[in-house]
Amino acid sequence: MDPLSVTASIIAVLQLSAKVLEYLSDVRDAPKERSHCEAEISNLSALLRALRDHVQTGDLSQPWYTAIAELAAPKGPFDQFKQALEALQNMITDGGRLKKLGEALVWKFKKEEIAGILDRIERLKSLVEIVLQMDHLKLSQAIKDDTHFVRAHVPVIQSGVDEIRQDQDAAKHRRILEWISPTDYPAQQSDIIKRRQEGTGQWFLDAPQVATWLSEHQATLFCPGIPGAGKTMVAAIAIDHLLESVQSSSHGVAYVYCNYKAREEQDTSRMLAAILKQLVQARLSLVDLVERLHKQHADRGTRPSPDEIFSALRDVLAHYSTVYIVVDALDEFLDSDGTRRQFLAKLRNLQAGRDVRLMATSRFIPEIVGCFNEGLKLEVQASKEDVKRFVAGQICRLPKCIQRDPALQEVVQEKIVEAVDGMFLLARLHTDSLLDKRTAKDVKLTLAKLSKGSAALDDAYKEAIQRIEGQLSGDYELAKRVLAWITYAKRPLTTTEICCALAVEPDEAELDAENIPDVEDLLSVCAGLVVVDQESAVIRLVHYTTQEYFERIRDAWNPGAQTHVASTCLTYLSFSIFKTGSCSSDEKLEERLQGSQFLDYAAKHWGEHALTVEDQICSLACSFFSSKELVSCAAQVLLRPEYTYREYSQNYPKDSTGLHLTARFGLAIVLEALLLNQVGETGLLLERRDSDGQTLLYLAAEHGHQRMVKLLLDKGAEVNAQGGRYGNALQAASARGDEAVVKLLLDKDADVNEEATRRW
Repeated sequence: MDPLSVTASIIAVLQLSAKVLEYLSDVRDAPKERSHCEAEISNLSALLRALRDHVQTGDLSQPWYTAIAELAAPKGPFDQFKQALEALQNMITDGGRLKKLGEALVWKFKKEEIAGILDRIERLKSLVEIVLQMDHLKLSQAIKDDTHFVRAHVPVIQSGVDEIRQDQDAAKHRRILEWISPTDYPAQQSDIIKRRQEGTGQWFLDAPQVATWLSEHQATLFCPGIPGAGKTMVAAIAIDHLLESVQSSSHGVAYVYCNYKAREEQDTSRMLAAILKQLVQARLSLVDLVERLHKQHADRGTRPSPDEIFSALRDVLAHYSTVYIVVDALDEFLDSDGTRRQFLAKLRNLQAGRDVRLMATSRFIPEIVGCFNEGLKLEVQASKEDVKRFVAGQICRLPKCIQRDPALQEVVQEKIVEAVDGMFLLARLHTDSLLDKRTAKDVKLTLAKLSKGSAALDDAYKEAIQRIEGQLSGDYELAKRVLAWITYAKRPLTTTEICCALAVEPDEAELDAENIPDVEDLLSVCAGLVVVDQESAVIRLVHYTTQEYFERIRDAWNPGAQTHVASTCLTYLSFSIFKTGSCSSDEKLEERLQGSQFLDYAAKHWGEHALTVEDQICSLACSFFSSKELVSCAAQVLLRPEYTYREYSQNYPKDSTGLHLTARFGLAIVLEALLLNQVGETGLLLERRDSDGQTLLYLAAEHGHQRMVKLLLDKGAEVNAQGGRYGNALQAASARGDEAVVKLLLDKDADVNEEATRRW
């Protein structure tokens, strides 16, 4: 080995030692092992610097040089020491990534792992000390002895390093897959399949159409059914069967559960990303295909386009011989802009190139049924045997008069089977109608009045409402509030979120922990209309038809519900804990969201709730807007990106005011009240920009608020003011395809020739 190579090897070790020492000095709550490592590395570094000087000035013809070259040989003592240092660095810095300013480094080593590293440091220190004594014979013997040591001890070090790297790789993979899709459909699958009554659904698995679908190349199986027939359970049964019997290294399974509440999660890009995530999770060797997208977009805070995700999905499919994709409840996939048809077209394109076998469930909606004119069809309808099994499994929940009487149990099963006409949902509702019947006579009278036919669901819901209204007044009021929150909510709520919301008290500046209700009590007062998914901790209505029913009756049954929801959100956002304003780092924002778990929902959706009850909440909103700090806190959470990246918490329009928020949400009445309080400054306020250059008119146009756009124009807002992502209000409205807003702007002489570029 030439002198330069030996010197370079020593310098490389010194540089790595210096970097590790820097990390060691920053470790938080360091144990004594850290101090020991730091001292040993410092001592060895001093010896290495002396060795470097000798090599650079010594006589290279001497036998001593031949011996020292062995230290720098491949896999020799220097390499072994570098491996020990790298193990330290990787463990301390989570894979060697440089930490952000102010982020704590944590000691994560086990004592036995440190012992192996310290042994390696001590051995090299002994070798260098011998080198500096210029005794080449002693050095040669020591290197031979060290070879035996390495054979005995390096596997222990390597094992620790391998374990560290495996943990780091697993954490990295989780981050990447969570980035591509935060949706957790496996948790939903677990929740649904847990509710399956043993033995039910076997008719579906035994059906010849299913056998064909499981075996036929590029097959498609469409499973329509009436509301409440058990389509989602059938989908879960199919998925469970696939996961247990089909999935292998060459066969993949992916699935999505459409949800009328999860509007933000349901577009072509996100649905395809969820499928991609599941297929990569099943074969982590394919994670590189997603990692490429992550490298292109994550640090910039951008998202892959639908075409990029589709391309990555197609590349992943190339590594599977067969992939099964199950899509449940296509009818709950909101399709205002043709997104559902686009999603199905993408799945068809995947089928054209690979053996992708598609299964979908839906109500009998002509547009959806028309998409499956070709292929296999199997209508979902609860069989009498399955309904009877289901009711039998519910006996343990029913009053003692039923549990003690086998003959009465048989009557219950027969009457409910006869009444439900293939609807599992109705079987559940009819069973729940018996929960408060304490005598055999009451049970039989209730069974005799069970409704049938097309009106049966509505009748069952009416009966449930009557049971709710017949409770003690406190329970009745609690049930109304629970049902109001769930039915008006803009996305699914977790149990923690709804309990926090229910604990908020008018005019209070903080949450009283003693006012937080128990989840079990929420379920007990709602007459079986509300359930909790345990895996995802989501609280929801028992069925989509329950939501539809309450949307028809809620204004009459609970007319003040929307005002209560909007007021609760504003009261929560006004809590004194948020008067410190926005958070200065990602970590502080995440800590705030963890400690105040209703904040995310309140900040993002209060304006949507307020839009229909502006008169009632106007005063409360103005009070909230009077605090710049509260507005700053809410704006930061509202505009927090769905997918995080370094310093994401600071990437939102600073200088957003209450006026900007009202324009963003379209709250025209609140805006007028705010302007009225600042007479003489209207012109300046209308043209005030946030740090992204967005005016009030721009925000109103970008979000499609026609009434707000008209109000701002009538008050003299500059129609051609520049700023914002699209350059001006006209371009923002055009990008939305909002013809009504575009016409309003053109009528006020918006310049169609203005260059559509961002100027701020």
